[in-house]
Amino acid sequence: MSVRQIQFVIDEAPPPRLDKALARDVPVEAALSRTRLARLIDEGGVLVDGVVQSNAKARVAAGAQITIQVQQAQDSHILPEDIALDVIHEDSDLIVVNKPAGMVVHPAPGTPSGTLVNALLSHCGADLSGVGGLKRPGIVHRIDKDTSGLLVVAKSDAAHHGLAAQFQAHTVERYYNCLVYGAPDANDPRLRGVKGARFEAGNILKLTTQLARHKTDRQRQAVLFQGGRHAVTRARSLERFGTPPVLTLMECWLETGRTHQIRVHMAHAGHALVGDPTYGGKRKLPAKSLPETALEAVKCFNRQALHAAVLGFEHPVTGEHLRFEAPLPQDMAQLLNTLRGQ
Repeated sequence: MSVRQIQFVIDEAPPPRLDKALARDVPVEAALSRTRLARLIDEGGVLVDGVVQSNAKARVAAGAQITIQVQQAQDSHILPEDIALDVIHEDSDLIVVNKPAGMVVHPAPGTPSGTLVNALLSHCGADLSGVGGLKRPGIVHRIDKDTSGLLVVAKSDAAHHGLAAQFQAHTVERYYNCLVYGAPDANDPRLRGVKGARFEAGNILKLTTQLARHKTDRQRQAVLFQGGRHAVTRARSLERFGTPPVLTLMECWLETGRTHQIRVHMAHAGHALVGDPTYGGKRKLPAKSLPETALEAVKCFNRQALHAAVLGFEHPVTGEHLRFEAPLPQDMAQLLNTLRGQ
């Protein structure tokens, strides 16, 4: 098995721990995250002045000669599966796909196969140069099983490192379309009283809370105002349906990217997504608010009406700004056409 060697010198005033010092001084082009460096230390792949150092907490002096030995990427234990993909963009470092609703992103105990990762292993094949020491696609963000839309996936360590940094810095552009109950409006006194909700210029609803796993239902997220993780969602109305308006097509964009963020935030605001089995509750629209065919279409929509429509970021290797759009999937487009009477 071939080994790639990375050599460099520790700069002045290094951090007190070896793993932190390596993370600070390792060449950017090596594309090694602190997590990966810690693993390499543990595996005996880091030499300090020619001596293997397997203690991540060890001190290292300025001027120390570092050699990192990175073995050729090994095959993943996840099996490739020949599953059709809607590829929006692909190059040697990354791939952007339009994920259909119903597809899980990564294998888990309940879904060991049929996932996006299984499909990517088959599609990319030998093009995967390795992420974290394995020939596997680098998942830097996810969308829920029953949410459709755009995902970017790394094919190389360099791309994985660069994309992860952009998501962590919240610089990635992400816009979603969703259909919600009600009609969010700055003039609604009820909404003005919802904690964490306020309106910005242009009737843009801003939701700012903390999010964490629900105390009793581990499959859900809960809104908090102490503890948890900071979460910010903005949303604006695109189109309203019904007399008076009982449904609204929204455009939402994320400042942060937490699990179920749009779904739980819109439900917190009293405007849950149509079809959402977790946060939507049992909503029944007034009988005369929409034509009977439209009411039936809403009732029968069997997933959260949420689509990741726009994805923009800097290419982690070339620096080029990339921006992609994916049209609404057939089920959401058909539902909206029914609401429009088409």
